[in-house]
Parts: sequence; structure tokens; C-alpha cells
Amino acid sequence: MNELTVNDLHLDYGTGASANPILKGVSMHLQKGEVVALLGPSGSGKTTLLRAVAGLESPKQGTIAIGERTVYDGARQRELAAEHRNLGLVFQSYALWPHKTVFDNVAYGLKLRKMGAAEIRDKVADVLKNLGLGHLAERYPHQLSGGQQQRVAIARALVYNPPVILLDEPLSNLDAKLREEARAFLRELIVRLGLSALMVTHDQAEAMAISDRILLLNNGKIEQQGTPQAMYETPETLFTAEFMGSNNRLPAKVVARHGSQVQLDVNGARLSATARGTAGTGAAEPTTIIRVEEVKISATPADNAIELPLLTCMYLGDRFECLFKSPDSGAVGLRAYSKTRLEPGRYWLQMPVDKLWVF
Repeated sequence: MNELTVNDLHLDYGTGASANPILKGVSMHLQKGEVVALLGPSGSGKTTLLRAVAGLESPKQGTIAIGERTVYDGARQRELAAEHRNLGLVFQSYALWPHKTVFDNVAYGLKLRKMGAAEIRDKVADVLKNLGLGHLAERYPHQLSGGQQQRVAIARALVYNPPVILLDEPLSNLDAKLREEARAFLRELIVRLGLSALMVTHDQAEAMAISDRILLLNNGKIEQQGTPQAMYETPETLFTAEFMGSNNRLPAKVVARHGSQVQLDVNGARLSATARGTAGTGAAEPTTIIRVEEVKISATPADNAIELPLLTCMYLGDRFECLFKSPDSGAVGLRAYSKTRLEPGRYWLQMPVDKLWVF
């Protein structure tokens, strides 16, 4: 059964001729125990979709259902207020009361629901224990680290056992190191408690690490959806391929095509590649890309490769990122990873046929 169902949702800002469409017919679902990440660039509509589900934005058309309960129906002009949707919401800024203790911040929603003092005490103690915050119940937000404040915001969203928890860029206020640790903690918590969660993020690594399924939004529409692995390894469009990874673009010309097999000319070199999506069906010259990690470096001639001189190597800690480019190669330049720093010279950059994509 779906915990959340959105069907053909449209939302505009403004009215009449000046209306600015933000969501253009978005449909999605969230199953019990599933984590779905809304991923996309700024302005793609991901936060607006989350806020519409929460009841903080009013759509113009479509439906939203939480379980079997319809909370928005554009055709029937029915819209349930945010406070009656019983959803847990974790804001980007955490939005903690600075004058309230951790206990009181978490208990706030239960007090609004007129719950008894003993039940509130038990529920708050239980959720704080689950999130490793039991010893911090009497502290104030300013006495906590960023990671601890984030956990308090999550505890407040979870304390009344909502059917769905909504996370709006939950890790964006943390520094890089703490963000990695919090990512692992959040995924472990979600799995351990069997939560159903809808999370907004613009970070593709974060989306892949935490979610079971990704919805990639582009200009108010869903560009592609699927498991993190499918989105990364089998993108259906150029937008998905470029958003989900770090890529090289090659100035290639299509010489021949047989089904999904494509023959390319790259500055005089012949390469074989794989067509994806609707590659080659339009009038425009297709775009050729390959993930940086898929380029193999060889000191000797190799199949399906081009020869370029090494320009520079940059140390990244666990590997070197090497840039290859020749003054006489026009716009041809490639990045590739190496375990060791390479000596100056010319190298063959091999590109597997199934990883060299033409869109």
C-alpha cells in the first residue's frame, strides 16, 4: 500500500498571464518503509513538491493522498490544512525553539495534540533514546553541535509516529565531514525504524546513499525515476546522465549507427559507442559522454582509445585526477583517475564501448 500518492499535480506562482508554472503534472508515490529522494537543480520544483505535500503550498490541479485519505483534490476544491495532515517535517534550518530545552522542543507537537503529561514524557524519552539524545534532554539548542540539532529536529518530527516524514535538505547546514557521518546515521535510522520518508536534496551522492528510489526533477517535471543504481548506470536522458555523475564530453561526430551501436569520429580517431535514449533520431548532433571513472589509462596502445598527452595531475587523497589535452587536438580533453601520480608523456585513454554513451 502507498503511504503517499501524488497524481498529476500542477502548481503556479502568480495568476493569469503572469502565472509562473512550477509543477507541470507531477505524479509519484511512496510505499511503506520506502525512502524517496526528490533530486534536481535549483528551480526544478523539488522543494515546492515537498511543501505541497506538507500543505504549505496550494496546488492548482491534481490530487494528494496520504494512505487512503485524500488531503488535496483540485477538481473537488478540497484541501486539508497542514496541521491536519499528520506528517513529520524536518526543515532545512531545523527551526528549533531557542528558549526551549531539547525535551520541550520534541514535546511541543504532542502538547498541541493535548496528550497527557505521562504519555508525552514516555514518548519523548523513547525517541530521544532512539536518536542517541537521551543525555541531552535538558540542554538548549545553542548548547548543541550542528549534528545534534539536526537529530533534535528529526526527533520532533518522529515523536508522534507520522505515516510519512518529510525532509527538506536535512544535511545542508552541516560541514562536509559531519555531513558524511550524518548521512550514514540517517540511513541507519530510517532502516531501523522502518520509516517512510520523502527527502529533498540537490546532492546526488546524498540521494544515492540514503534513498531507495530517486525522482529527478527538471523544470517542473519528472525527468527519470528509479533506484540509485539504475539512475546512475542506465540513464535514459542526457540530463539524467550529466546530473547523476562526473563526466567527460567528447566533440564526436557520428559516422555510422546499427541499432544501439554507434561509430564515432573523434578528431580523426574512430571509436565505438552505445546509443542511449533517442540518440541520433533528432536533427541536432548527438552528445557523447563518458563517466570520469570509466576512462582507463594505458601507457601502450589500447582498443577503443585515443592518444593524448598528460597536462596535469591533481591529488584528491584516495586518487589522482589527471587531465589529458593536446594543443593540436582542438576541443578534445579528457579527465581520468589514477591511483598514482603519472609521469609526463602521452597516454592511451581507453573507453569501454558500453560506457561511452551517445545521447
